[in-house]
Amino acid sequence: MKLSQFKFNLPDELIASHPVPERDEARLMVVNRRTGVITHHIFRDILDCYDDGDVMVFNDTLVFPALLYGNKEKTGARIEVFLLRELNADNKLWDVLVEPARKIRIGNKLYFGDDDSMVAEVIDNTTSRGRTLRFLYDGPHDQFKRDLFALGMTPLPPYIDREPEARDATDYQCIFAEKEGAVVAPAAGLHFSRGLLTRLQIKGVKKAFITVHNGLGAFREIDVEDLTKHRMDSEQMIVSPELVETVNRAHDENHRVVAVGTSVLRAMSTAESMGGHLKTYDGWTNKFIFPPYDFAVANDLITNFHMPYSTMLMMVAAFGGYELVMEAYNEAVKEGYRFGCYGDAMLIMG
Repeated sequence: MKLSQFKFNLPDELIASHPVPERDEARLMVVNRRTGVITHHIFRDILDCYDDGDVMVFNDTLVFPALLYGNKEKTGARIEVFLLRELNADNKLWDVLVEPARKIRIGNKLYFGDDDSMVAEVIDNTTSRGRTLRFLYDGPHDQFKRDLFALGMTPLPPYIDREPEARDATDYQCIFAEKEGAVVAPAAGLHFSRGLLTRLQIKGVKKAFITVHNGLGAFREIDVEDLTKHRMDSEQMIVSPELVETVNRAHDENHRVVAVGTSVLRAMSTAESMGGHLKTYDGWTNKFIFPPYDFAVANDLITNFHMPYSTMLMMVAAFGGYELVMEAYNEAVKEGYRFGCYGDAMLIMG
């Protein structure tokens, strides 16, 4: 398919800058891919869609406060530093993005905090905006991480045009988040409240967890019209034996397996085995999914409404069918659904 096929008119006022007051009170569009019927609900109504033995698979990655502002030595220029991942704990090496990149060269030092207590040295260039930083910190690693993250802010997506606020530290985190490593929240999971999870459990709906440390690749601009030529960034993922056992049993007993978010759908497709089963996996994935694509593991998908031209929209269209999904998106705009990580949700069934 072509990049231009994923264009649609999205008014700026429909991009949610904050979540609704209660996680499970967002709107929910239900799309039946067998019948093509589209209906409108509140997210907590998802409780009526599933029953005893069905399985919901969540991404339990935890977003860390990756956005920092530092000052360049001598000039004092304000530099944005976006932490991507830790490369070496012993040497306190981090892979980062810097802005403005033209001002940052190998050998420069950056100072963080009101008292300049955190210092980092640029030791390598990785990409046009990418750098490797070595933090000059005397002390145990655990304390270093606490001090570093205390200086950081929540890394909101670029389409949210505001500075992070204190409440984003909890709003932009799933309540079941546990394994640190993401700079992008698995947005579909943000809709689940503790009360909703409890009610699902009472009904006999099982929850299972996969780990995908979401990176910035989902927001990287696609610069080719032919989608077969686009290359995704790699993301670390873990499929545990417990998840494999739960999903495979549900599949064999004809229960529904629900992917909660595109990161889960992508990871399960990466770890797909014979006969619609999963296999254990501990590694990286750069799988890029766009129509047409056959999904063997997940029966249903819960997802948010994504931006035009985004890889997430392409994956959703592959799951629900291109024409039906684009029809649903046009209806979502017409009906005033809220888009983005803090927006409303879509359930594709059938």
